[in-house]
Amino acid sequence: MGQKHFLCLSFTLCFIVSLSPLIYSHPPIYNFPVGQLNQNFYASSCPFLLNIVRYRVWSALRDDSRMAASLLRLHFHDCIVNGCDASVLLDDKEDFTGEKNSPANHNSLRGFEVIDSIKEDLERFCPSTVSCADILTLAARDAVVLVGGTDWPVPLGRRDATTASQSAVLEQIPSPFDSLQNNIAKFASKGLDLKDVVVLSGGHTLGFANCLIIKGRIFDFKGTGKPDPTLESSFLAYLQSICPNGDTANSNFAPLDSSPASFDNSYFTNLRNNAGLLESDRALMGNPQTAALVESYSINPSRFSNDFAASMYKLGNVGVLTGENGEIRRKCRSVN
Repeated sequence: MGQKHFLCLSFTLCFIVSLSPLIYSHPPIYNFPVGQLNQNFYASSCPFLLNIVRYRVWSALRDDSRMAASLLRLHFHDCIVNGCDASVLLDDKEDFTGEKNSPANHNSLRGFEVIDSIKEDLERFCPSTVSCADILTLAARDAVVLVGGTDWPVPLGRRDATTASQSAVLEQIPSPFDSLQNNIAKFASKGLDLKDVVVLSGGHTLGFANCLIIKGRIFDFKGTGKPDPTLESSFLAYLQSICPNGDTANSNFAPLDSSPASFDNSYFTNLRNNAGLLESDRALMGNPQTAALVESYSINPSRFSNDFAASMYKLGNVGVLTGENGEIRRKCRSVN
C-alpha cells in the first residue's frame, strides 16, 4: 500500500482514509422501485460514509462474533414494523413507549451501541446529514458481507421516524411460533412474497436463539409432554443438553444452524435433515412451495446468496421516509 499524506482528524478517519477506496462489488442493480433513494445520495455531503460504517462494523465483529447476526436482525425488526425508519432505535421515555421493550424485542435485540458509535463518528465529520435508518441498513449489509455473505447495493436517502409503536411490533413482526400462513401474510403486507419468506428466513444461518424460545418444542411440543416428533434424534439430544428443562437454562443460547458465525447455506441443509431450530423454520418444510425452495438452496449455495442479496435489497426499501418526511436524528436513540 502506497504512503498516504493527509491530516488525521481521529484514529477512525485515519484508518478509513488509508484503506480508501474500499472495494464494493455489488451484484447487478435490481429492478425494484426505490423512490427518491440513490446510491450516491451522500457522495458530496459525507464522502467517507461507507468506509466509516464498514470500519465500525468490522471492529464490532472483531470483538463479538455474534454481532453480525445482531445487526442483521436489528435491521429486519426495524423494516418489518412500519418500514425502514430507525424507529426500533428509539428509547422509551415517560411519555413515550416505543418498540425496544415489546415482547419480541426486549432483552433480545442487540447492537444498538454499534449504531451509536457509527452515528457519533458521522456527526463529527458530517453533522446532521446521515440518517440512522441509512446507517442501520448499511450496517446490516456490511455485517453480512464481512462474515462471507454476498454484497448488495444500498440506495440511500432514508429519513428517520419521529415516533414508534409498540402495538405495531406485536401486530407486524413474524413470530417463531406463528403458522407459516400467518408469517407469509405479514411479509406480504410489506410487499415481500413467499420466496422472500424463505430467503430471509435463511438469515438464521447466523446467530443464536434463547433457549426459552425452544423449550416447548424440545420438551412439551404443543402441550403433548413430548418433544416435536419431527426433530432428528441426535439434534434433539444436543438441544436438550444445552437447553435442559428448567428455568435455570432459560438464559442459555442454541445456535440457529451448525455454523452460526458464517454466512452459508447450512441452515437449509439442516432443515432438510429435520434439524431446524425454530418452529417457524420447521414450518417451511410443511408447504410444497417453500419446501422446494429449501431443497434448492440446500444444494445451490450461490443461488441462495444471490437471492438473499435481492431480498435484502427489497427489505431495505420497505416503507422508507424521504424528502420532507421524518428527520435526520442527531442521536439515534431520541428524536431531535
